[in-house]
Amino acid sequence: MIPAAGGGSRMGVARPKQYLPLRGRALLEWSVAPFLDLEWIDGVVVVLARNDTEFGKLPLARHPRLTTIVGGSARADSVLAGLALVAERSIAGAEVRVLVHDAARPCVSWADVERLRDEASDRDGGLLALPVADTLKRAHQGRVAETVDRAQYWRAQTPQLFRLDLLLAALRAAAARKTEVTDEASAMEQAGYAPRLVRGRESNIKVTFPEDLKLAEFWLAQQQYLS
Repeated sequence: MIPAAGGGSRMGVARPKQYLPLRGRALLEWSVAPFLDLEWIDGVVVVLARNDTEFGKLPLARHPRLTTIVGGSARADSVLAGLALVAERSIAGAEVRVLVHDAARPCVSWADVERLRDEASDRDGGLLALPVADTLKRAHQGRVAETVDRAQYWRAQTPQLFRLDLLLAALRAAAARKTEVTDEASAMEQAGYAPRLVRGRESNIKVTFPEDLKLAEFWLAQQQYLS
């Protein structure tokens, strides 16, 4: 599932960042492509903003294994909407696992998605992530308060992989408590699970600022699936 209902305000452009051009395609098309190409994935749900007018213009919109649904104002609301659709279309009693991937991560590789599938915990799930390499400083009023032991810290990426029923319950519980969840793993953590960290790659960047587009172009040029 790809939540793509955000506006990307930090890009400083008028249109949502997932539709910005990137090597001849919309950024979103690159983010979705690996999941449509992997035959073991049953289908892809793209969660759109209610006022989205751009997705239907993409060739991607006509793919037979892709479904869309309208999301909410926050990421967690959009993910919940997508998960509810998957649950509705799943066979009753079947154990379903879902991948949730950022619409703004166009450079994820097939190999990383399959490694996540193979290494994620059956119960606790997992996520692509990278150990922090830089020295970390905790700040206080614009000054260094202390140097933090980086050995314990990882940078979370997507996709993240969890059992559908457990992730649905975790996100619904977080919504009922009105607690913030910044990714699916944080909802699972709040519910008492310990998702497995599966090492990702530096190339799996999240396009957040204008300069990130050039970096994404560089990494895409290295991908074997580039057409």
